[in-house]
Amino acid sequence: MSTVSVIVSTYNQPQWLQKALWGFRHQTHKTFELIIADDGSSEETTDLITEFQKNSSLTIQHVWQEDKGFRKTRILNKAIVASTGEYLIFTDGDCIPRNDLVARHLKHRKQQCFLSGGYFKLPLDISEAITENDIETQRCFDVNWLVDVGLKKTFKTRKLNSYGLSEKLLNTFTPTKATWDGNNASGWRTDILDVNGFDERMQYGGEDRELGERLINNGIKPVQVRYSAITLHLDHPRGYVTDDMLEKNKQIRKETKRQKRVWTSFGIKKND
Repeated sequence: MSTVSVIVSTYNQPQWLQKALWGFRHQTHKTFELIIADDGSSEETTDLITEFQKNSSLTIQHVWQEDKGFRKTRILNKAIVASTGEYLIFTDGDCIPRNDLVARHLKHRKQQCFLSGGYFKLPLDISEAITENDIETQRCFDVNWLVDVGLKKTFKTRKLNSYGLSEKLLNTFTPTKATWDGNNASGWRTDILDVNGFDERMQYGGEDRELGERLINNGIKPVQVRYSAITLHLDHPRGYVTDDMLEKNKQIRKETKRQKRVWTSFGIKKND
């Protein structure tokens, strides 16, 4: 049994998944299981993962389901079942993890808590330009390097270079609430199973946060680590998003909050 499993969701973005996998290849903490939760990608993604497995010392599982529209929550539940870790880290295949992402989640984990990590959005041109060498050297997380290649410096760039006291203060005083965001969050396997995983009715738009809201209803405290555990979010269009999806998810989340719901009947375990 692995102590920690990293679950990476993906759908037909092999160019971005390649960069995410490079990020996991260069983690400082090496002993983790990597599970790719694939919501129906084509053979190009399968071929990429197979080739990566050949050249990696990581334990890698590819959990795939047929493409029947946006069913991220369903494939994430399948990945949870397939995982062996007692602690689960979740991210997306369009995010490059900083080389200490796994180490930071393990350092900050606490019983009866889940962690809410941070991400920094990159524009499309820089997203496309990043190479494995940029990831191996970690210069793609260096604010000065990013500015040199065209990034505008803002307060948000502090996520990339805050350590020690600065990082602790920013985590403590940020006005942003600690929520379960699928591109960078982690929790104990038993806590996630206790609320029956993700609600599979949920499509795009807050589908990850609804799990966090049920965890909170069940007494699990959210902990802010958005300046400690960092990913780079690569830019891409979201042509699969509809207003109906967003409205449906909004109503489910409203019910979760109103009823202080802990368990979903549309999760890992299904009602007969």
